[in-house]
Amino acid sequence: MTSPRHDAGPPLPPVAAPGGPRREPAADPELHSQALEVLRRLVDRPDAEFKEGQYESVEALVAHRRRALVVQRTGWGKSAVYFVASLLLRARGAGPTLIVSPLLALMRDQVSAAARAGVRAVSVSSANSTEWDEVRAKLAADEVDVLLISPERLTNPRFREEQLPDLVARMGLLVVDEAHCISDWGHDFRPDYRRIRDLIGQLPSQGPRAVPVLATTATANARVVQDVVEQLGVDSAQDVFVLRGPLARASLRLGVLRLPNPAARLAWLLAHLGELPGSGIVYALTVSAAEDTARVLREAGHEVVAYTGRTDPEQRARIEEDLKANRVKAVVATSALGMGFDKPDLTFVVHLGAPSSPVAYYQQVGRAGRGTDHADVLLLPGAEDRQIWQYFATASMPDEAQAHTVLAALSADGGAMSVAALEPAVSIKRTALELLLKVLAVDGAVERVGGGWRSTGRPWTYDGERYARVAEARRAEERLMLDYQTTQTCRMEFLARTLDDPTAAPCGRCDVCAGPWYPTGSDGAARERAEHALHRAGVPLEPRRMWPSGMDRLGVPVTGRMAAGAQAEEGRALARLTDLGWGGVLRELLAAPDAPVPENVLQGAVGVLAGWGWQDRPIAVVAMPSRGRPQLVGSFAEGVARIGRLPFLGTLDLVGGGPTAGPGGNSAYRLASVHGRFAVPQAMAHMLRTAPEAGHVGPVLLVDDLVDSRWSLAEATRVLREAGAQGVLPFVLAQSG
Repeated sequence: MTSPRHDAGPPLPPVAAPGGPRREPAADPELHSQALEVLRRLVDRPDAEFKEGQYESVEALVAHRRRALVVQRTGWGKSAVYFVASLLLRARGAGPTLIVSPLLALMRDQVSAAARAGVRAVSVSSANSTEWDEVRAKLAADEVDVLLISPERLTNPRFREEQLPDLVARMGLLVVDEAHCISDWGHDFRPDYRRIRDLIGQLPSQGPRAVPVLATTATANARVVQDVVEQLGVDSAQDVFVLRGPLARASLRLGVLRLPNPAARLAWLLAHLGELPGSGIVYALTVSAAEDTARVLREAGHEVVAYTGRTDPEQRARIEEDLKANRVKAVVATSALGMGFDKPDLTFVVHLGAPSSPVAYYQQVGRAGRGTDHADVLLLPGAEDRQIWQYFATASMPDEAQAHTVLAALSADGGAMSVAALEPAVSIKRTALELLLKVLAVDGAVERVGGGWRSTGRPWTYDGERYARVAEARRAEERLMLDYQTTQTCRMEFLARTLDDPTAAPCGRCDVCAGPWYPTGSDGAARERAEHALHRAGVPLEPRRMWPSGMDRLGVPVTGRMAAGAQAEEGRALARLTDLGWGGVLRELLAAPDAPVPENVLQGAVGVLAGWGWQDRPIAVVAMPSRGRPQLVGSFAEGVARIGRLPFLGTLDLVGGGPTAGPGGNSAYRLASVHGRFAVPQAMAHMLRTAPEAGHVGPVLLVDDLVDSRWSLAEATRVLREAGAQGVLPFVLAQSG
């Protein structure tokens, strides 16, 4: 198969040129002729031919109105299948195709490709809310061939009530892209994808009005394939047309380079990024790692940019275009760029840290080498990877006790509650609460309505067995990812076998088959720059400025914006726990038994103080009270005071035993747990009140070990300001996120 050039046409996947694979003649020559004509128009090539399996998939959808699952490697041409099928069905009087797509990047690529090919495609997502009325008008006028939505759109009350019924009645084809997300066994537990099964259940599956359904993915093992087939809403797996092709790509050259620490990995990248061909992607496991890596590379003169879940949609689109146009050497990305990004000439992918499963890893490395003869893929695993995997796995799974708390709160209210209004009734962080509500909605226990969320009154039982299976499946995938790093067999064969590809075979190109193809070290200058960058300390701490909603329900009489005289100033943390450099040092320190602050950590803090650039120099140091690490906090505060030649005013008092909740919980509960729990000792209050009279004008440094929600610091600031402090500068060792 040859790869077409897309200078004039849409960036669709490659198709076979004449002389490609021979197949049996089509059962319906007229349909084949029509489909081939559409394909050639799509790719703007009069000699284009279908790749093996493409036409068979189109025929199953158009001629037989079947439910189909296509598992093929990225670049095979799955989008060509559903574009061709969509136009053929439209020509036969069918309604528009609905494509459920997981990421905005994929939507942008698909809409752009379709438009250049004459397919009338539109999308509805959070990135184009100003265009929704225009999209609705086009749908009503039957001027849309393809509508792309995110799975989250299926939970939107307005879309579900005003648009979805009409779409279901008129739909010509339903496409579920990245269908492995349907499966609880997939690499991404995404409850919104489970709603798709309910949608499929509304579509007729038999007779002349049957609506064909196509599920596509490049990454699914046999278990995920079976799970997806079951959710396609048929009586038997035998009723599903399943097309599964080989997953290995001849262009990819895989390698694993184990280096001792984050500094060595960053030094390797600093030394060798410019030697990698063309442009590519550097993946990192956390937002902070991606941002820090991009910053260090830019400072060293590399044209790179960070792309994470914090990047706004408009900026994401610009970054994608810059990478496609080779205006940047690399995008340093989290899994936010994991699916749906289409750049056929991407020539390298480097991972700083391993994803938690071969499925996720194959999905990401599959971005490279789609339209090139050669592409380099290198994994630089880290010892901290497993800790990060555990964090994300725990965060994504629903908790039974929390679920019953949410259901009880909604039932007690009797009406619809917004997430902001629900937060004071449950001790769950907002992100976790929103995920839990989605899970409960999929299970039918709650529903999203105009005013927020409400209980349906249906009984709900925690499916512990299913979640235990999901957790064990994830642990098994993690073990496989560790095995991939140390395998003595072909790496491509290992990945293919892990994904249950029956055609798995040695590739002859990876570092196991042919030996290392990459340099294994870095020069002294790169190592020095990396060490300096990773141990450069200081993370800004944005102060709390607004009280959480609904605090009166929890007996805390605050609302709206904090008074200026009660707010802290912008503070500093030595580092985030997820940082590449100091993060590891601080994780070990906070996991160890309580002890005085180590000298190297104290010296790192001195570097933060030296570069702080505050408006007014602090006049004293105050310590936060700590029940778990009093030696660490106390010695840290005293050390800062000694080095800064500032008076140490002592530690705030705990009232009534101190805070009533540990880490976790949402803002409302976190504030309620600390409100009124700190007090300023009498001697400290006297020194604060008399400081201006003695000519000492300025804020105090408020010192702690770990900050999470920042409400403890906010409450401590409030009582210090009420006691006479002229200002408060929070200064902590570590920030949790």
